[in-house]
Amino acid sequence: MEWYMFGPMISRIRVGQKASTPGFSRTLIRRPEGLYWTDGGQAGKIVEIRDYLFSDIWTIYEDEDCKPWLGLREQKERREQEMIINQYEDFTKNE
Repeated sequence: MEWYMFGPMISRIRVGQKASTPGFSRTLIRRPEGLYWTDGGQAGKIVEIRDYLFSDIWTIYEDEDCKPWLGLREQKERREQEMIINQYEDFTKNE
């Protein structure tokens, strides 16, 4: 099991995956639209990046709740890659 600080975790989590802090005190899922809380009083709400999240360590995993989002992963990642390539090409044209 790999552990990540918040910044590296959000760069590694893929669509359909969850991330939790030790003891599952905070759990979120990455959907195509962004990161959402999965439990507690914030369940279903979009994750707002706050200072306290940066001090937590997270692990990334998949479970039964993730299955509906897995089919969108490839499509979302392909679109993200195309956007990065387009930005790079635009940048190199303007140099």
